[in-house]
Amino acid sequence: MDNQHGELATSLESGPLIQSHALIEHKECFVPADTAQCHASNLLVLINGDILCAWFGGSQEGKPDISIYLARLPANSSTWTKAEKATFDTSRSEQNPVLFETPNGEIWLMFTSQHAGDQDSAVVKHQISRDGGVSWTQPTVLFREPGTFIRQPMVVLDDGSWAIPTFKCRAEPGTRWVGNDDISTVRVSRDQGRTWAETEVPDSYGAVHMGIRQLKDKTYLGLYRSRWADNVYLSRSSNGIDWTTPRPTELPNPNAGICFDVLPSGRVLVVYNHSSKADAQGRREGLYDDIADADDNRKNQDSRHAGREAFWGAPRAPLCLAWSDDNGSSWKTRVLEERDGFCMTNNREQKLNRELSYPSMARAADGSMHIAFTFWRQKIKHVPLGD
Repeated sequence: MDNQHGELATSLESGPLIQSHALIEHKECFVPADTAQCHASNLLVLINGDILCAWFGGSQEGKPDISIYLARLPANSSTWTKAEKATFDTSRSEQNPVLFETPNGEIWLMFTSQHAGDQDSAVVKHQISRDGGVSWTQPTVLFREPGTFIRQPMVVLDDGSWAIPTFKCRAEPGTRWVGNDDISTVRVSRDQGRTWAETEVPDSYGAVHMGIRQLKDKTYLGLYRSRWADNVYLSRSSNGIDWTTPRPTELPNPNAGICFDVLPSGRVLVVYNHSSKADAQGRREGLYDDIADADDNRKNQDSRHAGREAFWGAPRAPLCLAWSDDNGSSWKTRVLEERDGFCMTNNREQKLNRELSYPSMARAADGSMHIAFTFWRQKIKHVPLGD
């Protein structure tokens, strides 16, 4: 790594970065992948220093050839291993992988499994590795309520409980899911994943993809993607289970994934798209409109919340880094990658999509930060910040 990245890592932790729209320079580094489409990566730094990256790949999101893939960046290496397919269900679209290393060293791979573009049909499956992610058990259903989705990592709470943020994709019978009635919940296990209790985030309509991190004062911060494509939303908790109602921050959001972490200094880092529906040049019917069956005569679900509707098609770019030194009350920003972010279609086979989206962030033991994100749905790009 060049010295600029080392200086950047230091300044992210405690230094004099000021608000700027300047681009953060970084190396081109892509995770090897052979499928037409690649999306929704998730990073995990293992205890031994290796980094695992999981994502979903195939022809196009929602099609039954979409499966989970994994690659590894060995400790002290700059070269990712070849991608390996990890799931093999050819009847359902398997998406949104999430990795978690348990306190006893097992690695959990959790992911959603749905019929076509019906996110309200999704269940959450998981499989376990006991050899550092080399081999995996057969998948089993972890959360079987239809419409259950995940995106953000599991966290271990102060009392040792495991907590994973989930969201519910809901649609009335006979209607097509488009995201108008989604809510967030937190599922908690006090017996290492054998049983789970669920707590709903109050009045969280449209606030999804919740991430959970503990602040320096030992309270918890939650940040959310917005189905309304307006802003990143924020809520707080004293215990990681019971949350305040999500409220909009000053950071925009185009109905696309975000990620965040809290550094030892207390600084909160967020990677997000600095755009919203206000920047849109058009609007899609829904996320899966270009793979809908011609004979599917269901109507899209109606608005249920004061006329608010999920907005699809806002540009997913630029990809930016924001940071807060007051626990999320105010933010400063810089640009990580700048493109037009066109996402009026998910079609990668014709190379029509140009989004920079769905970031994942992981911090190594040496303090360096690693970010991965979707590059035009063609590749997963890895950006290491610091040595």
